Amino acid sequence: MAPYYELQLTILTVFCVISLLLERHVSNKTKENQAGSGHGATSAAVAALTKQYLIVYAIVMGADWLQGPYVYSLYREQYGFPERIVAVLFVTGFMSAGLAAPLIGAWADKHGRKRMCMIFCISYTLACVCILIPSLPILFLGRLMGGVSTSILFSAFESWLISDSSSKNIPQADLSNIMGRATLVNGFVATAAGVASNQLVSSTESFASPFVTSGGLLVLAWFVIGKLWTENYGAGGGTSSDSDLFQVTRLGQAWKIVRQDPVLLVLGLTQTCFEGSMYLFVFLWVPSLQESKPSLSPPLPLGYIFSCFMVSMMLGSLLYTSITSYSLHADSSIAIHAKLSSLVCAVSALALAISVKSHDEHVRFWAFCAFEACVGMYYPVQGMLRGTLISNEHRATLSSLFRVPLNIFVVVSLLTGVSSARQAVLTASSLMLAFSSIMTGSVVLPRVERQQPHEPPLSAEERLA
Repeated sequence: MAPYYELQLTILTVFCVISLLLERHVSNKTKENQAGSGHGATSAAVAALTKQYLIVYAIVMGADWLQGPYVYSLYREQYGFPERIVAVLFVTGFMSAGLAAPLIGAWADKHGRKRMCMIFCISYTLACVCILIPSLPILFLGRLMGGVSTSILFSAFESWLISDSSSKNIPQADLSNIMGRATLVNGFVATAAGVASNQLVSSTESFASPFVTSGGLLVLAWFVIGKLWTENYGAGGGTSSDSDLFQVTRLGQAWKIVRQDPVLLVLGLTQTCFEGSMYLFVFLWVPSLQESKPSLSPPLPLGYIFSCFMVSMMLGSLLYTSITSYSLHADSSIAIHAKLSSLVCAVSALALAISVKSHDEHVRFWAFCAFEACVGMYYPVQGMLRGTLISNEHRATLSSLFRVPLNIFVVVSLLTGVSSARQAVLTASSLMLAFSSIMTGSVVLPRVERQQPHEPPLSAEERLA
């Protein structure tokens, strides 16, 4: 059984390397054309922002990926907690992320995205410290801080990038390229982190060692952010006087904007459906493949399969970069991203449906690879849509607000026992993704096609008018 997956990993890796080399060649040609056309200053600003963001992004995502493979093993095998307690610990993290998300976004807009990213480094480091102490109250505290940190990671960092690019007048095509690069870097980092965490556990004979290393990376990220990044804010941000600690006014304005704009409602729906399906997929892919495996065959090489998924995600990001490199020089970039969002959801729905319909192990494997490729396209596509359709004054607030239904969906699914009803969960995820694809095509696409090519997002006042 192992040779099959080793071969697939080799094929995918070779194809990914070839695609990367071709993409680099096209990118270099584009830079040469820009330099010859007098866009040297813009290219320098793009290169500087790309370096600033990707260095930090690689470090923080490396710290996050180091923890992933061994959280369950540390709780269950090293500390000896029963399965029920481990499940409650996982659910605690998702619940804290959902509850904290609106406040995190509002605080980031008010007090600064850079500052919130630095707070992320501190809170996630403390979560790593807590997980090293086998005491249930402290472990629950660690999961609470981990959930809060996750909310910051998936809202404040993207908001900082989009706002900084806007302040430097960087074109949408270049911002799109940076987001595609970030997803590609994430794939490389995830693969390297998986190998590194495995080596750390093997050499130390402790499941806690990856968390110690993760904490060290987060401390490094704190210094790098402080040195490389400049601060940016949302509407009314940066003022010293603020009696509204829980940002009730800002949250009320953001919720009113979402309720009155069907496009933003569909963006939130897509985030809930896709990322919720993605988080549940993490719990379901192993039992799904094991279920389809012939009874007398050897155990599945899960490490190779995980690496195949990561390479598939990188291929998805490269495909996104290739599509946008050829398309975004036209004046319809936002429409292209709306079409891609609908397509990604549709293909994801089809991939999950195939995995449910087929009982063949290899068919399920390739269906899951297709889903991971969609993940590689989803993050830059959705990031660009949020960056274009959400105004700067409430960007982090609205991005975080979208994570509330996402975390509720995941928590409810986990509490109802996804592993015992995995086919039903995958079927439901497929149907939700198909619905999201239809809604994006029927609501978002017509709106953005009427929008002027480089028209900025409406301000809060214009949306509420």
